[in-house]
Amino acid sequence: MSETAIGEQAAMLAKQNSFLRQHGTKLLALLFWGILVGGYYLYANANELTLLDSLHLVVNFLTASLLGPLFYIVIYALRPLLFFPATILTLLGGFLFGPIGILWTIIGSNASALIAYTVGRYFGQGILDSEEETNLIQKYTQRMRQNSFETVLIMRLLFLPYDLVNYAAGFLKIRWQPFILATVIGSIPGTVSVVLFASSFGTLDELMSGDFQISPLTLIVSIGLILVSIGLSRLIKRREASEN
Repeated sequence: MSETAIGEQAAMLAKQNSFLRQHGTKLLALLFWGILVGGYYLYANANELTLLDSLHLVVNFLTASLLGPLFYIVIYALRPLLFFPATILTLLGGFLFGPIGILWTIIGSNASALIAYTVGRYFGQGILDSEEETNLIQKYTQRMRQNSFETVLIMRLLFLPYDLVNYAAGFLKIRWQPFILATVIGSIPGTVSVVLFASSFGTLDELMSGDFQISPLTLIVSIGLILVSIGLSRLIKRREASEN
């Protein structure tokens, strides 16, 4: 084989590897959703299930089975690869499990943060190519390298896009120990408030049947935590502005 042919083959392989690095997670997510939708369609047709029947089956599995919380945690952990919104899963944690959903959601969300961090670290090419995302994150990148824990903690308290922070931390190859510790601490106020807010309206089964009662105390606590989180984020923003 000539040197020209070898060079062309190497260039083709490099191009294929680059494509997989940039779009591998998207292809994986597309494959997952294709299997999920196709599997549901076949199962529902074979058992003559309506959409509401299917929802009841899923809710019963998640809430009445010992494997339910584990399944929820696994789905939450894989969420960055499936492009599923974190807020929806966090709300579901409250609707499905009540206040104990705080624990399952914290475990799942931090596992998902570590997975997204790993994706950013090893497959980070192109993650920060978007001008909008870069402008949002660029003023923190140098600080993230120099003081990882404090910077990630501030970004969590400021409610910057959850996955973008995860990917950026991995892309910048900061140490995972301060990253995950800051994520655990910084995400607690938002997670607790959202899960409590959802659980204050009752279970998902009750909501679907229209038979639910609002828990005033849980709702007040959740709103209070949300207000505290917003106030803390504004305080940090003012401090950031005064330092610049």
